Amino acid sequence: MKEQRFTRLLIANRGEIAVRVSRTAQRLGIATVAVYSDADQNNPHVRACDTAVSIGGATPAESYLVIDKLIDAARRSGAQALHPGYGFLSENAGFARRVAEAGLVFVGPPADAIDAMGDKARARRRMAEAGIPVVPGYDGDDQSEALLLSEAARIGFPIMVKASAGGGGRGMRRVDAPEALAEALKLAISEAQKAFGDGRVILERAVIEPRHVEIQVFADAHGNVVYLGERDCSIQRRHQKIVEEAPSPAVDEALRRRMGETAAAVAREIGYVGAGTIEFLLDRTGHFYFMEMNTRLQVEHPVTEFITGQDLVEWQLRVAQGEPLPLKQEDIRIEGHAIEVRLCAEDPADDFLPRTGNVLLWRPGRHVRCDHALEDGMTISPFYDSMLGKVIAHGRTRSEAIERLASALDDTVLLGVSTNRAFLARVLRHPAFVDGQSVSTAFIGQHFASNESRASEPTRHAWAIAAWLSTTATGRADQQPAVWRGWHNGAPLPVPYRLASRTNHADMRRGTVARAERDAFELLDSDGNAMVLHAQPGHAGEPAIVAIDGQIYRYRYVWENRVLWLQLDGVDYAFVSHNLDSARASEETESDGVLRAPMNGRVIAVNVDEGAIVEAGQTVMVLEAMKMEHAISAPFAGKVASLGAIAGEQVAPGHVLAQLEPQAS
Repeated sequence: MKEQRFTRLLIANRGEIAVRVSRTAQRLGIATVAVYSDADQNNPHVRACDTAVSIGGATPAESYLVIDKLIDAARRSGAQALHPGYGFLSENAGFARRVAEAGLVFVGPPADAIDAMGDKARARRRMAEAGIPVVPGYDGDDQSEALLLSEAARIGFPIMVKASAGGGGRGMRRVDAPEALAEALKLAISEAQKAFGDGRVILERAVIEPRHVEIQVFADAHGNVVYLGERDCSIQRRHQKIVEEAPSPAVDEALRRRMGETAAAVAREIGYVGAGTIEFLLDRTGHFYFMEMNTRLQVEHPVTEFITGQDLVEWQLRVAQGEPLPLKQEDIRIEGHAIEVRLCAEDPADDFLPRTGNVLLWRPGRHVRCDHALEDGMTISPFYDSMLGKVIAHGRTRSEAIERLASALDDTVLLGVSTNRAFLARVLRHPAFVDGQSVSTAFIGQHFASNESRASEPTRHAWAIAAWLSTTATGRADQQPAVWRGWHNGAPLPVPYRLASRTNHADMRRGTVARAERDAFELLDSDGNAMVLHAQPGHAGEPAIVAIDGQIYRYRYVWENRVLWLQLDGVDYAFVSHNLDSARASEETESDGVLRAPMNGRVIAVNVDEGAIVEAGQTVMVLEAMKMEHAISAPFAGKVASLGAIAGEQVAPGHVLAQLEPQAS
């Protein structure tokens, strides 16, 4: 392959991966071009590049998935090469071909290699023919429901339904019983069609409690192929990774060599060039099975960079220009341990449903690497994936990496939108994860199965600090209550407070705050419980401390209208202040049978009519948000009294989707 030097690179992506690619490209002297949708025009990835081109639209289908717009942006900007990042069109063979036909360098594998692995069904068949172990299943072209049901019975339950054309957990369902298969197929096919434009699925026998272990491979156009160790990605929710580490606690040197050589053989089999990842399921006996190949750079590539000391984006750019790999297999060394967590806009205590909002305060943790595209004031859009960034730590040992990363998460501040930050720190500190030997893809289900187990309910001290701040630091020009202005030795009048937990509005607390001394405040709640706080309220956004009963608590806070966002000793809370409301304010609770939108999203299906009789658990509507589909189900058997949304409608959190009436007994 002749060299294809380029000096200007268009990054056909958004967010943190666009920032990440731009950083390395600029270090190598390559100018970078960002593209941005209407929803992203003010986002940091636009400013991280040397120039930027608008591609219009807001949804992916109107912007980052439109091939003609991306190629036109490359032409208009003078870019000679295009980096697809991950997600969107990064594994679309048609896109790779169009880029090449336009005379641009595609920083990724050849289109034929993407084709070979982009279809999971064909990839399974090809790997089986090449002697690579695969999980028993069905990967045929006949996609009739009758045949899929028959094949599932042959394979045996539990079974995995997977989108043939996709990845990232989209279009994937685990089905434990035959009676649940038809509905799972319907949802998986719909989700796959919308995410990848291809609704075909494959069926695989569910390997019980396996580890998800993947091998990073790299190949050049000169016939060289290497593997750079493994990554353990077993900690997952909704079949999507949230914690990744390298090396795997379950892989010794001999197994690493076997898996690595198998992965390299897969890459050679399809004539691969560039960065790729071979994903395996590893059972408890040490047997591994090919799942799929991701023909792109992985989200979790930083952990491999840490343990090998290599910049994989630099490797991508050099290989794309025709250079040979910088290292031979025998030169690759693994040092220390690295762990990455995915910081996502979601609520772990509400089935990990994605959330949107405004970033009111963002301060990344110290002493770790943080790949992100966040800044104060930006809006988290409902149109894209919920991942906001990645936090990665490296240590000499696994335990050192765990503690460094958990501490950094405690130190990270992101207020204004619900995230999984505090939950990730809990996962890292869980004894089973610290031990490492029993970790599997069932980890979350085993140790954090219920919403309650993942919740961070406000503590007594959190309520007290929130009540204190709601009367002393409201963010108003007249923030100090009138009775406290011009403070003197006479006893001031107590100021009432009324607060609700934002996650549970029915949990309302009332009481008073009285100033006892200049730096001491007496709190009395409606149950007669008293508490004394010693502190002066810090400025919004700044770190501060407060003493309660002789114990020091560290906190930050910001206000968004009436919502107080509070981070207290590494845990985030949101309280709604009703201090200025009328007596009736927000004491109402939702009546049974009101189905509300749990997030910003688009109604893509209304499955029932007004007046219909539904069973408990029956899907009433389906919302699409952050590239995932979410079924809105009936909480009990009853009648659909009214519908509050239609297919295609965009809805906000709390929007009434339907009203159900219980069936008369």
